[in-house]
Amino acid sequence: MTVRSPYSARLDRIPVSRRSVRTGGSLTSYWEYGQPGDAPTIVMVHGFRGDHHGLEPVVAHLEGFHILSPDLPGFGESEPLGRIHDIDGYATWLNEFVSAVDLAEPPVILGHSFGSIVVSAALARTPLRAPRVVLVNPIAAPALAGPRGILTRLAVFYYLVGARLPERLGFALLRNRAIVRMMSVTMAKTKDKGLRRWIHNQHDLYFSAFGNRAVVLEAFKASVGDDVSEFAADIVDRTLLIAADQDDITPIAAQHTLVRRFPDATLEILPGVGHLIHYEVPGQAAELIRRFLAEDPA
Repeated sequence: MTVRSPYSARLDRIPVSRRSVRTGGSLTSYWEYGQPGDAPTIVMVHGFRGDHHGLEPVVAHLEGFHILSPDLPGFGESEPLGRIHDIDGYATWLNEFVSAVDLAEPPVILGHSFGSIVVSAALARTPLRAPRVVLVNPIAAPALAGPRGILTRLAVFYYLVGARLPERLGFALLRNRAIVRMMSVTMAKTKDKGLRRWIHNQHDLYFSAFGNRAVVLEAFKASVGDDVSEFAADIVDRTLLIAADQDDITPIAAQHTLVRRFPDATLEILPGVGHLIHYEVPGQAAELIRRFLAEDPA
């Protein structure tokens, strides 16, 4: 069953086309919203285990922009990489993707959650450049350290078991609806029952759309083995961090530490929301993005 999106009326006003492009040895599927020439172009990179659908609520509030939103390799409708799905692999892919879509001007780059690590690594380690960078719910500190380290190690064990069991049992574990729902319930902070129902439905529909078990394990290791703080000092592009005061994955204190690592960055904190800014308050995030992109570059 599909629950109707509370943002569908807005999204329906924006023209969208599904496209694909070859990057390295694999095919990347991406969705184009708006028209080429709408300024500026934003390339959006979603988080771990999701696909482009997760960022559509933000897209819905950015009418008038030209947006390209790919499925990460190995997730959604994109083929796996022809190499290990680690941060270097994803960073190289993002640089290749932006080159392959052949834009007239360098795009703004946006990353959510795991996507924030991919974007940061690409900007720090590849020739990719951007006039502006936006990181939503950035992963500001190592997931294996601090008070949530034990829970992260339990998750590592879960993905290891899912990858090593016989194929049928492994897929069943990794796609277990009860585990997906538990994750969704934990992250959702809104008290709006209708919005919570839709968020859970989104995770039910799209959180298990991965190519194979190896992809999930490799990408998960990358998501907990790296964080944005490793790359921040090497990102010279003007950056906006949009964080949440109830984020269970990165404590707000770590976001204040992270913003100081960038040569040129601003931190905005949204109250009453956690790691699902893109689902719960996409309009607020989009307004911050609009203001940021309208700022005088000087």
